Amino acid sequence: MDRLTPKRRAILDFIRERIADHGQPPSLADIAQRFGFASRSVARKHITALCAAGFIDVTPNQARGIRLAEPIRRPEVLELAVLGRVAAGAPIGPDLDIHEQLLVDPSLFRRTPDYLLKVRGDSMIGDGIFDGDLVGILQQGEARDGQIIVARLDGEVTIKRLQRVDNGYQLLSRNPAYAPIDVHPGHDFVIEGVFCGLLRRE
Repeated sequence: MDRLTPKRRAILDFIRERIADHGQPPSLADIAQRFGFASRSVARKHITALCAAGFIDVTPNQARGIRLAEPIRRPEVLELAVLGRVAAGAPIGPDLDIHEQLLVDPSLFRRTPDYLLKVRGDSMIGDGIFDGDLVGILQQGEARDGQIIVARLDGEVTIKRLQRVDNGYQLLSRNPAYAPIDVHPGHDFVIEGVFCGLLRRE
């Protein structure tokens, strides 16, 4: 990774993310749109550099011909900290002490999480996330429309679906009993991470 500029490192991370989430790599158009390039030719230059550096392979004349040079290797067992609670309802205050360490099967998650949070509430039951579940969270400060995120809003923590709107964001529940939470520019709002999967203990 030391051979990469920050931009090319971000592009490589984006390629890995798209393969992990969607089972296929992004196209040059996807990369250009994601990083605000004026044309696909700019994206092609970065892809050519990543290929020359040995991080990816490219199959010519294919719209989605990018392949990682080495498969993403997952550990046989993950050791994850349960850092506290996350609200699936009204946001709750932070509770981020390490409560316990768990050894878990990485195949339970679409992407490898950095930590676990225990869900309190029923606002995400439409997505199969129930009170008491342990949700795996990949720590990152950005998310796409429609992704399930953990966010800190005015100092409180919640798990919701993210939706971008003209004047900010909405945090959407998956239970009709809960109204969307409007997030305006004046709010103290931070995306803490994205949902990777969950554990449910009997």
